[in-house]
Amino acid sequence: MKIASLFTGAGGLDLGFERAGFDIVWANEYDSTIWETFEHNFPKTKLDKRSIVDVPASEIPDVDGIIGGPPCQSWSEAGTGRGINDKRGQLFYDYIRLLKERQPKFFLAENVSGILHPKHKEAFSNIIREFENAGYEISCKMLNANDYDVPEDRLRVIIVGYHKRLKKKFQFPEPQKYKPVLKDAIYDLRLAKPALDKNKTNGDELKIPNHEYMNGGFSSIYMSRNRVRSWNEPSFTIQAGGRHAPIHPQAPKMKFISQNERIFVPGKENLYRRLSVRECARIQTFPDDFIFKYQDIADGYKMIGNAVAVNFAFHLAKKIMDDLK
Repeated sequence: MKIASLFTGAGGLDLGFERAGFDIVWANEYDSTIWETFEHNFPKTKLDKRSIVDVPASEIPDVDGIIGGPPCQSWSEAGTGRGINDKRGQLFYDYIRLLKERQPKFFLAENVSGILHPKHKEAFSNIIREFENAGYEISCKMLNANDYDVPEDRLRVIIVGYHKRLKKKFQFPEPQKYKPVLKDAIYDLRLAKPALDKNKTNGDELKIPNHEYMNGGFSSIYMSRNRVRSWNEPSFTIQAGGRHAPIHPQAPKMKFISQNERIFVPGKENLYRRLSVRECARIQTFPDDFIFKYQDIADGYKMIGNAVAVNFAFHLAKKIMDDLK
C-alpha cells in the first residue's frame, strides 16, 4: 500500500510505516536543514521541498493513506501555546485540504498532548469536525510511546481516520506488556564525544555516527527540575532542542535545593553531560544505520526531537495494515 507523508521531518513516522509494509512514495518537508538526512535514508522516496500551503492536491500521487504530524510548537505547553492563532497551528487545515481532495482510504495525524489543553478545546473540536466532514470515521486518543516499545515517556495525541466508504473504525492497539528503559536502549554505547567549537559536528571522526553531545551551560529553567533518569527508568521526553536534552543516566539525580532550584551533586559534576545525538536517536528507536546529516549539532537534536518514535509508529501502522488487508 502506498503512502504520502506530510510534515515529514527526518522520517520517524515514515520508517515505522515502512517496517509495517507500506511504501512511502511521496513526502513533503519545507525545512532545508532536514533534506539531506531524509534523502540519505529514503533514497527511493520523492521529496517535495515546498511549503505545504503551496502544494496542489493534484500533484500528490494516488495513495492509500496520508500520514504526518503538523508542527506542534503552536500547541505545546512548553512553547507559546498559541494554537490555531499561530500560522503553524493553521497548517492542520492544509492537511485537511489535501485529504479532502485526494480521499485516500485512511490518514494518521500526530501531535503533542498540549493540543488537548482546555484553551485549545474549541479549535481542536473544529479540526476533528473538519476531518469528519472530509469523509472520515475518526478515532482519537492520547498514548504514551513507552507502552509501544519506546524507552521514553512521550505523550502524543494520535488521530486516525478510516474513510467512511470502508465502514470501519480504527481501534488503537493494546499497550505492550514490557516497558523498555534506558538500559535497553543505550547501555552498550561507548563514550560519546563533545561537539567541536560552537557546537559543530565531529563528522567523520566519530566511530559511531552522531554519537556526540552539545556543550554549553545549563539555564536556570533547566536546573529548576531533575533532568536525570536512572538506567532502570524510561527517558524523559526527547525534545527538539539540544540544550534541553536529558542528562546521561551515569549521573546521580540532581540535588533538591528549593522548589525551582536543583544542582548537580557536588564532586560528581564530571558525570553530568547531555545525551548524545545518537543516544537520543536510540531512545527514539531509530536504528544505528539511520544517519543524521548536519553541521550544527543543534539540527541533529531538532530532527530527532521532532520525530515520531519509530517503534511507536510501527505499532500504529501494523494495526492499520492488518485492518485494511
